[in-house]
This record gives sequence, C-alpha cells and structure tokens, in this order.
Amino acid sequence: MSFDLLITVACLACAVAMFLIGRPRADAVALIMIVALPLSGVITVKEALAGFSDANIILIAALFVLGDGLARTGVAQRVGDYLIARGGSSERRLLTLVMSVVGMMGAWMSSTAVVAIFIPIVIRIARQSDIPRARLLMPMSMAALTSGMLTLVATSSNLVINSALIYRGFRGLPFFSFTPIGVPILAMVIVYMTFASRFLKGSGRSEASNRPSVNDWVARYSLQGRAFRLRVAGHSPLVGKTLGRGGLGDHPDAHVVAIERRAGMGTTLLLATSESNIAPDDVLLLDADVTAFNVQSFCERFSLIVLRMSGAYFTDQRHDVGMAEVIVPPDSSLIGNVARSSVTLRRHGVTVVGLRRADAAVEHDLQNTRLKVGDTLLVVGPWINIFTMQSVEHDIVCLAMPIESEAYVPVPHKAVYAIGCMALVIILMLIPQVPNVLAGLIGCLLMGLLGCVSLDSGYRAIHWRSLVLIVGMLPFSIALRRTGGIDIVADAVLRLAGDWGPHGLLAAVFAMTLVVGLVISSTATAVLMAPVVIAIAEHLHASPYPFAMTTAIAASAAYMSPISTAVNALVNTAGGYRFQEFFKIGLPAAMAALVITIVLVPWFWPAYLH
Repeated sequence: MSFDLLITVACLACAVAMFLIGRPRADAVALIMIVALPLSGVITVKEALAGFSDANIILIAALFVLGDGLARTGVAQRVGDYLIARGGSSERRLLTLVMSVVGMMGAWMSSTAVVAIFIPIVIRIARQSDIPRARLLMPMSMAALTSGMLTLVATSSNLVINSALIYRGFRGLPFFSFTPIGVPILAMVIVYMTFASRFLKGSGRSEASNRPSVNDWVARYSLQGRAFRLRVAGHSPLVGKTLGRGGLGDHPDAHVVAIERRAGMGTTLLLATSESNIAPDDVLLLDADVTAFNVQSFCERFSLIVLRMSGAYFTDQRHDVGMAEVIVPPDSSLIGNVARSSVTLRRHGVTVVGLRRADAAVEHDLQNTRLKVGDTLLVVGPWINIFTMQSVEHDIVCLAMPIESEAYVPVPHKAVYAIGCMALVIILMLIPQVPNVLAGLIGCLLMGLLGCVSLDSGYRAIHWRSLVLIVGMLPFSIALRRTGGIDIVADAVLRLAGDWGPHGLLAAVFAMTLVVGLVISSTATAVLMAPVVIAIAEHLHASPYPFAMTTAIAASAAYMSPISTAVNALVNTAGGYRFQEFFKIGLPAAMAALVITIVLVPWFWPAYLH
C-alpha cells in the first residue's frame, strides 16, 4: 500500500468517524476533506473543487427548487387532504394510501421535502383516526426512501452514480431505468408495512407531540360551534357594500375573520376590515357567539348561504387561515386597548378570536374586553400575516404556532402551473438531445416566471448542506482511483464473491452498500461505492449498469438506521422511535429489496454484456 493511499484511507476513516460522532456537521466534514486532500498532495486543488462545476450538482439544486414549487402551490397538501377524505378510519387503508402517495410524489421531488410536508399531515390523520402516529410515520419514511428507486431524479444518489458512469465514458442512465425494479420494491414495502407497523410503538416522547394543533386551541379557547362559512348570493343586499355598512364591521358578538374570493383557477384569502368590499359569491368566514348572535336570522336577512364545514373552526381552510397563540408582555402598548380593535393587530392583518385570563377562557364580549399584562390571545389571519407578525412585532410575544403551520401554502392558485412545469421537465428529460440539467433549469425559470416560486424562496429551498456534502466527498473517488484504492477494494470483492455467479456478486455489492449506508448518508455512500462497482465491472469486462443499478437501489434502501438519512432523522424526531425499532423493522425490508434487486436487475440489465 502506497503512502498516498495510506493518507487517503486515513482521511476517509476520519470523515466516517466524524459522520458517526455527528460533530462537526456533515457538510463541515466535507469542507474539511476538500482542504485536507489537496494539502496532502494526493490530488490538486482544481480536482478537489471540480465537484462545484459538476452538471449533476446544478441539477440537484434545480430539483430542490422544483420540489419547492410543488410545495408552495399546495400540490402536496391537496394530496394530503385527499388521503384524509379517502382513507376513512381504516388503518390499513390509510397506511397504504399514505405510502403510495408519498412514494409516487418522491419520484419527482426531494424525498426529504416530501417527508417534511407530510409529517404534519400524517400526524393530523393519526389524531383524527385515533391511530398511534408511530404506526404511520415510519411507513411513510420507508415509502419516501423507496421513492428514490423510481426515477433517475428521485434522489441525489442516483444522479451521483449516473455522473460516475458518464465520467468513466459510459452512457448515462435513462430517466425511467429504475422504475421496473423500484415499483416492485415499493409494492413489497407497502405490503410488508401493513403487517409490520403494528409492532411500532415509539417512545411516546417526540418534538411533534409537544406542538399544539388547531383542534387543541379550539377546545382550550372554547371556540366550538363559533365558526361559519357564509356564501354571498348574487342578489344579497350586502353586494357592493363594505363590511361596516353591512352591519358586521364592529358587531360585538360576530366578527368576519376573512373573506374567500375566487381568483383565476383558485381562491384567495382577503383580510376582513370594516372597509372591505363584498362581491357576489364571496365566502365570509364568520366567528360568532351563537348565544348572542342569531346566524340563521342574519343569513335570511342578507341572502347568505351557510356552507358545510367538516372540520372544527376553519380547519378546512388551514392552508389559508393561520392561527397563533400570543401573550401580552409588561411593556406592550396593547395594555388597556380593546382586543379586537387593536391598531397593532389590524396592521398585521390578524384578529383576536380567543382570550384567556387567569387560566380561563373569556367567552363573551371580546369586542369590549381591554387587555392586561399576561393575557394570552389566540389570533387568526392569513398565514403570511401570522408569520410576519411573529418575526417583527414587539408588543406581543408569540408563544406557539400550531402543527398545521408547517403545511402553509403561499400560492395555492398556482398549483396547475407548478404541475405543468414539472411535467414539462420530465418530458424534456426524456428527450436525448436535451441535457437533464438544462431541463431542470428551464423548469425553474418557468416556475419563477409563473409565480410558483420566487428568487428568495428558490434559494431557501436548495439544501446547500447536501450539495456541499456531495461536492466534498467527490474528491475521494479521484484520490482512491489515483492511489489504487478502488482497484484493491474491487479485487477484494471479486476474490470473495467472484465465484458466486452474477446474482451472488450483485448480492455482495448490495450488502456492502447497505453496510456503508448504515453510518453515512445515501449520497456519500453513492459517491464512495460508484467508482468501486464500476471498477468491478471493468475487471470482469462486463457491463457496469447492473452493478451501478444495484448500488443505487441499495443506497436508497437505508431503512435500518435513523441517522444515515435526513428522511429517517425527521421521522425519528416526530415519532420518538428507538434505534432498535428502525433496525428491527428495516432489516427484513432491506433483505427483501436485496432479493428483488438481484432477481430483476440481471433480467433488465444483463450482467456480462460487453
């Protein structure tokens, strides 16, 4: 073993050790390696930084932006609503629907983003269906990981392996090359988890369990039965008038929280003030004390139609209507002011719908109640107003945001445009003459042009830590190849499993990838394993594609560890699982994925074709 190889292996061992310890952060470890390898003289500075110019890095960044467009326009949340409507109370049906939808969505956008969006949705499903959240969250994460096996762009590890093939002079993988193997594995995981999920208990302690929900606040502030959605008929005498002139601007027992109005292909939520004009077909979101305000008589008088509400206190409109719990501090200018006529709160476009004083809810006459130090207020308004108030207002202190705040959708009326942009990107990626990175950038530009994303939200959507991690680990493949390390590992694998035949050799590659993936991320695993498996194929004078496909699928089958992927880490926090639960539930699924892979990969990608 040469001195340069010893240095490279030492650097790699240090990186893995830091990954295991968790300090410093994974992206910081990658930056350390970018500096250490050139200083050792094994590679040049230019080679260490070459990853920043890799087209796949740009493509991964573009995919983060495209996924953010789907999230900001509410595509994912609407799918969650569909799950709640169709799943009913059957745990098995709900689990199957959740896993199927998450798996399909993860094929087109970041699985981490999908899981982040669906955690509050799944927790809400669990609460409404009286199902322990632990029995739904881990199945969801397994479906999200498996989604990486469905398309080329489903996960960054696929793109890393595709890049390694191109770097070695081979053709890149087709867009749907993973689908024939990924779909059976996803089906297997869904069937398996419908039985295995019953053994999931979690610890009962989770970050998400400490978050209040809107339903919690409905009970805490005695808001049951106070919410109404009233459609304004075309012949209503309110049409053309303001809320103040219509008699609802300053009514002591009823207050219009917001106005829903049709806009283009969707609806928009408008702040309700005394000066707000009323148009035909507007929907008034009314908070009313039914003991003192006759809603039915009001509707008859003004030709208003009461619309059905399936959830408590505007939870049907949770994507538009935001809620927050705030407290009045000692130095607040709100002290002595009437809660509902506060200029400060109206400036932020929110209104008070609940007040607690001395640990008791004030249920009546909010219009005339003056605020005192320590009063806790429940405020309602458009989500964007809630977030703005939380970040800039000093006269109130935000105590809590509900779990539903994670499902905020800034531009729901742009959903059709976002879906169209994503469809166009997929079509362009299927055209051989159009590079994938160009297709991704076209999609990003179109989403920006159509208002699905903004420049600021696009930059925020890119997971820079992941990109730096990939870039920082790429120099190891150059260093290991230059120092002969890759050939040594490839020879060792061939000596061990070379006589096992094509299926046995693929099984050895799958198992080796799984073991590496227990301690480091799937992306870093792909970076390290890709050159090794390509070298194995070259030693055998065989096609590299079955080995590359096997490695990519194994990298996504990271079911057994809560620390190696962001998907599992998010779910571990929300579900309060123990490490043993991940390993106990994930191992059989990984072994089943191994069997499916070594059966199907040689069929679709013959192992010894030159």
